[in-house]
Amino acid sequence: MEISASDPGWATGFSDECWWSREALPTLNAWSEDGEPLRLIQRSVAKDDPEPKAISCYGLYLPELDGQTWLRFVDGRPVSCVTTQFLGWCAEKLEEMGKKVFLLIWDNASWHVSKEVRRWLGKHNRKVKNSGEGVRIVSCFLPKKSPWLNPIEPKWVHGKRKVVEADGLLGAYELAERVCRVFGCPHYEHLTVPQNVA
Repeated sequence: MEISASDPGWATGFSDECWWSREALPTLNAWSEDGEPLRLIQRSVAKDDPEPKAISCYGLYLPELDGQTWLRFVDGRPVSCVTTQFLGWCAEKLEEMGKKVFLLIWDNASWHVSKEVRRWLGKHNRKVKNSGEGVRIVSCFLPKKSPWLNPIEPKWVHGKRKVVEADGLLGAYELAERVCRVFGCPHYEHLTVPQNVA
């Protein structure tokens, strides 16, 4: 991280995934009118509701780039093939900013340490080295069971408190829109899990 902080060609990013529930309510304190306590009503999704109960997103927190957080929602769940889509997208955005190396710090989730992701990283970095173009990705894992070391984790907690709907049930797209507004980023096209991946 010291090397990254001292070299303008490097970017340090903390990555993680988060589920955003349409039903579950976060723990929070809030002000309300007339001295009456705010009552959050637990909602449930109807059985015939075509939308998912929760939506997942990948996030990348870049403290050296004015604390930007980039989000990409997933139509499905985090898996290796979607992780590589997200990493490729991040590398493209960093290349547009003139970065040469991306120091990626994340946890040991199965879709981070999988053979598919490791092979993709190796292939990506060889391509960057051989062509002289693109952003090399240096992957560093946090110690196991240490979420407090990842500064994106508290952002998820605060984000969930800011998007909560006190007396209604949000649709999946509306929830994703709110999350993106909280983090100050565009609501990009969702990443998709290929049909042949269970």
